[in-house]
Amino acid sequence: MSSEELVIDVRNLSKRYEIYATPRDRLKQLVLPRLHSVFNKAGAALGLIKPRPTPDFFREFWALRDVSFQVRRGETLGVIGRNGSGKSTLLQLLAGTLSATSGEVGVNGRVAALLELGSGFNPDFSGRENVFLNGRILGLTQQEIEQRYDQIVEFADIGEFIDQPVKTYSSGMFVRLAFAVQAHIDASIIIIDEALAVGDVFFRKKCYARLEQLRDSGAAILLVSHSMPDIEQYCERAVLLDHGITQFIGPSSEAAKRYYLLHQADTRALEKAETIPLALAAEDAVPVVIDRPPTSAYLDLAAKVQVSDGSATCIGVALSDATGQPRNSFRQGDVAVFHYEFELNHDFDVPVCGMTIRNERGVIVFGKNSWQFENDVPISLGAASKIICRHEVKLDIGPGEYIVEVGVASVTQETWADRQRISHDEFSARCLRHCHVPDAASFTVGLAIKDGIPVLTHHGVANLPGNLTIAVER
Repeated sequence: MSSEELVIDVRNLSKRYEIYATPRDRLKQLVLPRLHSVFNKAGAALGLIKPRPTPDFFREFWALRDVSFQVRRGETLGVIGRNGSGKSTLLQLLAGTLSATSGEVGVNGRVAALLELGSGFNPDFSGRENVFLNGRILGLTQQEIEQRYDQIVEFADIGEFIDQPVKTYSSGMFVRLAFAVQAHIDASIIIIDEALAVGDVFFRKKCYARLEQLRDSGAAILLVSHSMPDIEQYCERAVLLDHGITQFIGPSSEAAKRYYLLHQADTRALEKAETIPLALAAEDAVPVVIDRPPTSAYLDLAAKVQVSDGSATCIGVALSDATGQPRNSFRQGDVAVFHYEFELNHDFDVPVCGMTIRNERGVIVFGKNSWQFENDVPISLGAASKIICRHEVKLDIGPGEYIVEVGVASVTQETWADRQRISHDEFSARCLRHCHVPDAASFTVGLAIKDGIPVLTHHGVANLPGNLTIAVER
């Protein structure tokens, strides 16, 4: 990466705060160390005492420790982590609203930072007045704001409220106007901290479309979000922070899986504390046998990244057609068969296996796991067991290139038995993720062939079931 391409260069960035138990301790820290220093110097000069360390009346809290990364022009970088991981501190350091304790922040270009809703707005001013006020704060001239004003108002789409005091605005109206101003200042670096979470689906779509325009024009975007689908779709790379320390920097899909592993650490600790003995599989259960495709269908996993908590390892991924023949190129409407296998390193209660298919823009066009099927699954699996999955999918999707992700998780037998009454959010909270291969395989889909002629079966990502009836009245 050439130096001309870099717009952000962060090196060993750290931020320390001093935490005081009481206001009295803050006063002590302000006064006593100075008196102590004078006393030490005087005593040492007279040879009466040896210098003693100056006492501290606070405890240190490091919001960030030795964080380093670079961002190039036209890149969208995600910043993820649990609450308190240091994400907002990092963005404030980049925006220049905080000073670092140590390390360096190199920023090359104008920064537009949307860190807090309505920051820089005067609540008693109208929206119109705040557009000009905020624009000047962000470095635009009066003429530049006037040239952009109509575009800003149209983007914000708050109607007659543009002439009302902003203290009468809802949080959604605040972010609409704030984002509209930030998005029209021609910044080379755009920083967004969860600000779009309050917008409705239509406004969020408009915002992301605008961000893509800015990115295509060469702007770099830093996006903080707890929505992993957004991070995976809109960001090429992501930085995962935990307690101020960088845990991972790399592809956003891999970063998201590592985020989930961090998030489930507390759940796993609780599960261990409340261990329930495993039930034995039913004696009359009929074992399921899956015919594996030929060896030539299996992909080389040696270079594939596996995001795992150590409980399981992916040992095989294969693509084939419905007859079992190796394939990585299909036509619209073809049936593709995805084989994926895992070896268990620890005992499992009930495995949950599944896969997702993403297009070249990172959008999930299909995703399904064994929790969402009605089929029975094996339970009480011991270490060294192998889980073999055969997943048939009819490719009623648009032509293009696709990436396959496979993974295995687990739930308790009690959760599995009660799955008909458990919501998706509750399932996500109970599910323990064990091994994911974010970039397990790839394949292409071409136009369907009918009577020897290539035809497009539908427009868009997926071909949804349905019927079209046309009538004529004369």
